[in-house]
Amino acid sequence: MKDTDRALLIDLRKSLLNLHKALLDWERVAYEKIHGRASPGALLTALTTDPQFAWLRPLSELIVRIDESLEIDVMEGPEIDVDAIFALAASIIAVDESGTPEAQRHHQAMQEYPDAVFAHRAVTNVLKARG
Repeated sequence: MKDTDRALLIDLRKSLLNLHKALLDWERVAYEKIHGRASPGALLTALTTDPQFAWLRPLSELIVRIDESLEIDVMEGPEIDVDAIFALAASIIAVDESGTPEAQRHHQAMQEYPDAVFAHRAVTNVLKARG
């Protein structure tokens, strides 16, 4: 992988982590209104098993994919399809109130939570830097 691609993947990972945190913080508030205060362990369990958090799982999986890609690159493994990762990131962060359930929920978060807007913008800036 070219150094520029590696640097952009690292930037994408950082911005996606910030977006994931913002969206998780927003969803946690809604979750706790229904279920009461959740400990970090209970929240992790909910994130991986509760249907309310299902819309965040593709984002979580993408971050893991980037981590694995960066690790494979260090070990000189197979070539990483950076374009595919960036295309997937663009589709996952799509905001559309009439689109997929994930896009609708993301749209709602953007309407209600300013931190999500700023984090989303940071991801789009990295995606644009890739071109």
